[in-house]
Amino acid sequence: MAVGWAKDGAVQEQIDAGIDDAVTRARSQMPKGDSLAECDNCGKDIPAARQKALPGVRLCIDCQAELEKVQGGGPARINRRGSKDSQLK
Repeated sequence: MAVGWAKDGAVQEQIDAGIDDAVTRARSQMPKGDSLAECDNCGKDIPAARQKALPGVRLCIDCQAELEKVQGGGPARINRRGSKDSQLK
């Protein structure tokens, strides 16, 4: 069912584009290379299981959690819908 000027399937395409963007952003932020044995920030040991699970990890769990809290790791605030309400704001 078409809505307004949008072609059939346009809403799904917007959803897919949002998911693709989120996956690309998450992959770009993942660490790469060799893992460190000690945290870059505080110097505490990084557990071997964490090193194996996340190749290239540079921070311990506590420092990583603090970094994510500061960065506000929530979803991007991009409105792809283009609804009339969003255009009026």
